[in-house]
Amino acid sequence: MAEKKTAINKIRNMGIIAHIDAGKTTTTEAILYRTGLKHKIGAVHEGETTTDFMEQERERGITIASAAVTCYWKDHRINIIDTPGHIDFTVEVERSLRVLDGAVVVFDGKMGVESQSETVWRQADKYRVPRICFINKINQTGGDFYKSLDTIHSRLSKRAFPIHLPIGFEQSINGVIDLISMKSYTYKEYADHQLIEGEIPEDMIDQANKYRSLLIENAVAEDEAMLEKYFEVGEEGLSEDDIRQAIRTAVLSGNFFAVTGGDGRGVIVEKVLDSVNDFLPSPLDRGSTWGTHPKSGDEIERKPDESQSFAGLAFKLATDPFVGKLAYFRVYSGKIASGSYVMNATTGQKERVGRIVRMQADKREDVTEVTAGDIAAIVGLKGTTTGDTLCDINNPIVLENITFPEPPVSIAIEPKTKSDQEKMSIALQRLAEEDPTFKIAVNDETGQTIISGMGELHLEIIVDRMKREFTVDANVGQPQVAYRETIRKSGVEIQGKFIRQSGGRGQYGDVWLRLSPNESGAGFEFVNSIKGGVVPSEYIKPVSQGIIEAMSNGVIAGYPVVDIRAELYDGSYHDVDSSEMAFKIAGSMALQEGVRNANPALLEPVMKVVVVTPEEFMGDVIGDLNSKRGRIESMEDLSAGTKEITGFVPLGEMFGYTTNLRSSTQGRASSSMELDHYAEVPNSVAEAIIAKNAK
Repeated sequence: MAEKKTAINKIRNMGIIAHIDAGKTTTTEAILYRTGLKHKIGAVHEGETTTDFMEQERERGITIASAAVTCYWKDHRINIIDTPGHIDFTVEVERSLRVLDGAVVVFDGKMGVESQSETVWRQADKYRVPRICFINKINQTGGDFYKSLDTIHSRLSKRAFPIHLPIGFEQSINGVIDLISMKSYTYKEYADHQLIEGEIPEDMIDQANKYRSLLIENAVAEDEAMLEKYFEVGEEGLSEDDIRQAIRTAVLSGNFFAVTGGDGRGVIVEKVLDSVNDFLPSPLDRGSTWGTHPKSGDEIERKPDESQSFAGLAFKLATDPFVGKLAYFRVYSGKIASGSYVMNATTGQKERVGRIVRMQADKREDVTEVTAGDIAAIVGLKGTTTGDTLCDINNPIVLENITFPEPPVSIAIEPKTKSDQEKMSIALQRLAEEDPTFKIAVNDETGQTIISGMGELHLEIIVDRMKREFTVDANVGQPQVAYRETIRKSGVEIQGKFIRQSGGRGQYGDVWLRLSPNESGAGFEFVNSIKGGVVPSEYIKPVSQGIIEAMSNGVIAGYPVVDIRAELYDGSYHDVDSSEMAFKIAGSMALQEGVRNANPALLEPVMKVVVVTPEEFMGDVIGDLNSKRGRIESMEDLSAGTKEITGFVPLGEMFGYTTNLRSSTQGRASSSMELDHYAEVPNSVAEAIIAKNAK
């Protein structure tokens, strides 16, 4: 059966993002139920949900991998990506936001803005993704729409304005007031099939008028034409369509956030769906995508139009047990048909498009083609990885890639039996293809396989998946910290000279480098200051390559060197004996010697740690963090008797923290942490690390 075609202005590509446990997956389930994709709402704790289809997700009751589903609401096609809330799987949020047009940010109405809410909000800011806010769980004890709204104002944006107000409080909530139509929409039971339209309760009219004025006044400020009309005719002179248009323009600006709330399990999500259609952008609203020509580097524009040349971005790889490798991709321009050939502009390779499928989480629906603005998956691409651009063979373009953080936690891993060695290598390779924040390396000295990830849970899930999906049992070592090395002294000048004479043609490379520290997090910078051709231009790049290779192995304890500036300012060459290899080795020698002379320092990853705890355990929690070389940044009241403590603690002190915290607070405290920055290791700790590595 041919798929019905949806006009591009009726497509919504949107993500559901939030802190862990705010109710993203439950809200998604309710949306799928309301749009007719499901006959009942699956419960997270029962392991029945559509988008949490991995065994590990169902056992733990958390989302690990982002899942895509397509549904229809009032003649709009909505492509939804349900993303994880746990910081260890932040890569899933990052890559989803890169290809989405809008987002619904879900908040736990009992907690308001939590630490990971801030992280996903910042990620959405980075990709300039317009969003609406849904305050969930306000029907539960401790749920409070207005208090949660205050936390959005104080911690995220003052420009968040309700479009609906809840009717009732906590368990008595039974609907909302729509501030645009000034009608009430209520239900008797949250699982009712439809909302009942009615008049606003008498005791809420003043409150509704106040919030409506605030909403309109701030929405029209983002639209000049509407602002003029507002000044001419006043609030009463604006029609419902005018107000909707003003809110839509304001939300699309990325500087205005419409807020609604309710019970994410129930019929009220229909109001969320209406808001997605009314206020979140279509691919047309997001406009043109820009990229570069792979050879000339010239800027190229691609409009969201199916008559343009095809351009798309592969944003996620997954291994499907039935069809093999799936590449999820977003089409920015043109169209793509199954059986056709496309260019992977990132690698320069031609790829055949086997089947194209529209994903319903872990189920698939075959389609013959997808067009501009859509999201789907291709079966059978051979050499495509996350972030690669797929495009028309005759009109190549490279779109902006997705950048991912370096993983801070490592463990050694080995198969339980020697015969599983090859199976383990294949399994790890497959998992690394899917997840750009999961890295594999082999320690040259010990021969050990080292795997690195974003946290202990991340690596635990990887090992578990290896066992279940690839039937490889493995032994794992203690978690290791990904330390780094850098320099503290500026302007260190050093010569690297490589001369070899062994009969016939020799080797000659001679360079002078000036080393200085770069700003923290700025990475490596190479500056070519050669004048007069004292080092010929064809040898400049090999010098840079030699420096980069030498940086992978620092002088203190063998950790990678980061955040340095290397300026090549002098050198010499030999007409006959000089070669690229000689200059590469000279660059490498100069870097190693220069780092030794530039006051090298060892750096450790420092985590931003947020602990939510009952007040009675606050002293113990703070004392424990202080004992781990932590620095307490702030303490806030979340609700009666609950405190939120934010601090910065070295990662090396935090292994096993979650388990210890639960046992010391009778299971009532929770924590989350994310990599914040790298900082210099104190001398006493550095000595212990160096001694350990020297063994």
